Amino acid sequence: MKATHPVELLPPGPTAETPHSSRLSPLFSRLHPNPETLLLVLSLVIGGVTGAGVVTFHYLIHLIHSLMLEDFMGAIASSGSWTLACIPTLGGVIIGLMRWRFRDFGPNMSSLIAATRGLQELSPLKPITKMVAASVSLGTGASLGPEAPSVEIGANFGMLLAQILQLSPERQRLLLGAGAAAGLSAGFNSPIAGVFFALEVVLGSTFATSSVSVVLLSAVVSALIAQICLGAQPAFALPVYDVRSPLELPLYIGLGLLASGVSLAYTEAIQLADRCFQGKTRGFTWLGRLPRPLHPVIGGAIVGLVALQLPQILGVGYETVQAMLQDVKFSLSLLLLLLFVKLAVTAISLGSGLVGGIFAPAMFLGASLGSAYGIFLEMIPALSDRVAGPAAYAMVGMAAVLAGSARAPLTAILLMFELTRDYRIVLPLMAAVGLSVWLVEFVNRRSTAHSLNLQQMGVDVAVNEPIKAREQLQDWEDVLGDRIVTELISCQLPIDNEHRDDEPVLAIGNSHLPENVKPLPETKSAV
Repeated sequence: MKATHPVELLPPGPTAETPHSSRLSPLFSRLHPNPETLLLVLSLVIGGVTGAGVVTFHYLIHLIHSLMLEDFMGAIASSGSWTLACIPTLGGVIIGLMRWRFRDFGPNMSSLIAATRGLQELSPLKPITKMVAASVSLGTGASLGPEAPSVEIGANFGMLLAQILQLSPERQRLLLGAGAAAGLSAGFNSPIAGVFFALEVVLGSTFATSSVSVVLLSAVVSALIAQICLGAQPAFALPVYDVRSPLELPLYIGLGLLASGVSLAYTEAIQLADRCFQGKTRGFTWLGRLPRPLHPVIGGAIVGLVALQLPQILGVGYETVQAMLQDVKFSLSLLLLLLFVKLAVTAISLGSGLVGGIFAPAMFLGASLGSAYGIFLEMIPALSDRVAGPAAYAMVGMAAVLAGSARAPLTAILLMFELTRDYRIVLPLMAAVGLSVWLVEFVNRRSTAHSLNLQQMGVDVAVNEPIKAREQLQDWEDVLGDRIVTELISCQLPIDNEHRDDEPVLAIGNSHLPENVKPLPETKSAV
C-alpha cells in the first residue's frame, strides 16, 4: 500500500490557546473527580441549561408571532389582504439589520464539528444572537423549522463548557453531541430521537459505549424541562390506522421511491438557492453584488408574496401537517402545489440568510407527498377499499422525506414514533425510510464524484486537493444546518499512474499527522 502526503488543512481550533483562561480547572483539579463522573455531571448541566434555553426560544417565537401576525397584522389588515406580505418582509429587514450589525451569527453545527476534528478554527460562539435571529425569522413567517436553532443552543453550550474546562478534542466532541441531543430532545419533545441523532449524526462512528450515558442523561434532563414548561402531549395526533391488505407494504415501498426523489430535489433546491444568492449562478450574479444584509429582505418579501396565495407555506407549518394527518380533505392539485411551492420557498428562505432548520419543512413536504399519494391510490377502483387513508401515507411520507434529506434514517423513524406516539405504522414506515435513504445514497454516489458530506468538511475527494475549509463551510452557513458532517478519517484514492489496480492508496486529511503518513492495513474508503 502506498500513501499520499497529508492534506494540509487549517490549524486545529481545539488545540489553539483559548482567549480566556479557565477558572474552573483549578477547582476540578483539587476535587480530583473521575473523568467519567465529571462528564456525567456536565451532561446534567448541559441538559438543564439547554432545556431552559429551548423553552425560552419557543416562548420567544410565540411572542414574536403574536406581536407580528396577530397584533400588528390586525392593525394594518384594514388596508387590504396585501398587508400579509409585509410581515415576512419586515422580518427580513430585521434579520438584515442583525447581519449588518453582527456580520454572522456564530458557527453552525458543521463548523462546530469541524473545529472538534481540527479542520478549522472555531469562531466566537453567539448562541443568543442566533436564537434571537431564528425567533424573528420563524415568528414572522419564514418557511423554516425550529429544530436547527434548538440543536445549536445545546451544541453551543456544550462546546462552551468544553472550552472553559479545556477538555480534549474527544471530550469536546462528546459534550457537543450531548448538547445536540438535548437540543433536539427539548425542541421536539423526543428524547429517544435526540439520543440517536447525536450518536448517528454528530458522533457518527466515533462514539464508545460509555458515551451513550452522557448523551442519554443530557437528553432526558432537557426533555423533562421541556415537558414541564411546554407540555408532554405529542406534536401530532393520528386517526385510527390499520393494515387493510398485505398489498399495502409494496405500496409504501413505492412511496419511499417517490420520497427519495423529493429529498434529492429538496437538497438540490437548497444548494441552488444558496449559489444564486452568492451570485454563482448564471442570471443571478447581480444578487452576489448586493450587500449581504439585503438578502434576507428579498427572501422575506418573496415568502410574503407567495403567502398571499398560499398562506399554508408560512412558518413552521405544523397546523397544515396536522390537518393532513387528521385526514382533512385536500384536493390532489392543492397538495401537489403545496409540495412544490413549499420546497421552493424553503430553499429561498435558507439561501437568503433567514435562520431556521430543514426538519420541519421536510416533514411538510413528506406529508404533502404522502397525502397526495394516498388520494391517488383511492382513485384507483381496484385499490380504493384495500388501502389505508391518505393520513397513514402522510405520516410515512414525512419520515421518508426527512430521512432522505437529513441522511439520518434511525433519527427519522424514532422522531416520527415519538411525535405521534403510534406504533401501528412502524413497519411500513421503516420500509419506506430504508428505500428512500438507500436510493438517495445510490444517486449521490452515481451522480457526483464526492458526496455532500465530504464537501462540507472541505475536502474535495475527486481531485485529491484541499479546499479552503473556512470558505467551504461559510458557503454552507445556514443552508443545511440540520445535515451535519460526521466523519472523515481516510479514503482510498489513485494518485498517479504508477499504482496497480489491485493496490489501494491511502489518503488522509488530518493536520495532526506528521509529514509522512504510514500505510494502514485494510482501510475502507470513506466515500
